[in-house]
Amino acid sequence: MKRPVYITQMGVLERRGNTLFLENENGKKAIPINSTSEIHCFKPVSLTSGAMKLLSEKNVPAHFYNKYGYYRGSYMPIEGQISGTVVIKQAKHYLDPEKRLYIAEQFLEGIKASMVALLKSQRADYKSIAEIEVEGTTPVELMGIESQLWREFYGIYATLLKHFEFNERNRRPPRDEVNALISLGNSVLYTVTLSEIRKTYLHPAVSFLHEPLERRYSLALDIADIFKPITVFRVILRLVNRRQIREEHFERDVGVMLNREGLKTFLSELNGELGKKILHPRLKRKTSVRYLIRLEGYSLVRHFLGDREYRSLRAWW
Repeated sequence: MKRPVYITQMGVLERRGNTLFLENENGKKAIPINSTSEIHCFKPVSLTSGAMKLLSEKNVPAHFYNKYGYYRGSYMPIEGQISGTVVIKQAKHYLDPEKRLYIAEQFLEGIKASMVALLKSQRADYKSIAEIEVEGTTPVELMGIESQLWREFYGIYATLLKHFEFNERNRRPPRDEVNALISLGNSVLYTVTLSEIRKTYLHPAVSFLHEPLERRYSLALDIADIFKPITVFRVILRLVNRRQIREEHFERDVGVMLNREGLKTFLSELNGELGKKILHPRLKRKTSVRYLIRLEGYSLVRHFLGDREYRSLRAWW
């Protein structure tokens, strides 16, 4: 199974033969390109032309973040999975108001179910979330319901955190420790989702709940939102309450960010959560949480082709 590589130091990615190296003041470190799913760069990293060529040959994207953990952009090799038929049908479903609304509602039901699943696992009161009806006549109305769901979820989630306060969601830059963790985790999940979408025939810029906009892959936002409560928020809760992430793991300037030690701890735990094996009730075998993200893409492809109606993930763990 291929694994992501997280780079938390400045450096240069270069190619020597058929090997990729990260070179910086600490020396030169080989990156196992054949077993790498994607590369995440959390410090300034330069790519040589040889490195870009090797990444393209191996179909390995590289994602870049700013110091607060916000996604800045990607080097994306030419897509290996391309189907004009699927993209046309995907676009037709977006252009048809009724078809788009159905998919958007499914995404929202998946988000709601994941929130409930996490709160159930913590024996928290999820009634206020369960009672919110996912009904709307436009994607804009559904986005309003999504905002309501997140407000309720944040309020309950704050009561579960033992060592940090979480009073409101803020960003760009995050102003406290929990918001710094949420922003970073959401960004990483977004790029992981983007990497998984690239393995299907879907176009990542044609979305259904979020509006497609320039300079973002909004389908990744649609799908990633389903998985946030059961990955990002689960990891934050575990690390904070077990004191694996503490105040000394953060730095401050105009905002709050993890230092290198904290970043490594958080990324390791999130990667472990995404790699966790879950027994799939329909497939009758264990599969990683990360692969479940790709399965959402495959389910959408079948929906667009008319093979099986799409039903978003309802988290069961």
